[in-house]
Amino acid sequence: MNQLLNMYRKRGWATVRGTALSLSVGVLLLAGTAVAQEGHPLAGSWHGTVGEGDDIMDITVIMDWDGTEVTGVINPGFEHAALQNARLMSGDWTVSFEIDYPNRDGQVQRCMVSGAIDQLGSDRRTVTGTWRCGAGTRTLEMMRDRDY
Repeated sequence: MNQLLNMYRKRGWATVRGTALSLSVGVLLLAGTAVAQEGHPLAGSWHGTVGEGDDIMDITVIMDWDGTEVTGVINPGFEHAALQNARLMSGDWTVSFEIDYPNRDGQVQRCMVSGAIDQLGSDRRTVTGTWRCGAGTRTLEMMRDRDY
């Protein structure tokens, strides 16, 4: 505070006001970049559906990035399935992973999930693609939950 008063005495009010304005703009710019940081495009909670018409299954996917690989789980809880071989291809912004998931009869089968990330810059980005289990292929649509 004393430095600002001394500056005012030596150089006048216009210099003090200009310095304060410059500092304020700098702080606002730094705050704006801190808010804009989203992290890894797949990290977070996702909710969506698999299938169409009367044959729809609701899903919840939790994904994280540990610095080297995408990890996660589908439908956290008693009937969860861990993501395996999860990959994000940044060239075309597609994602794929495998899971061992029970079918309607309770038999565990290997499923291949893949899709394209849409609205990449949004905090409500989406993934649209396919869910392949055995001989069947179903549509996949999911949206990332807001983290706030």
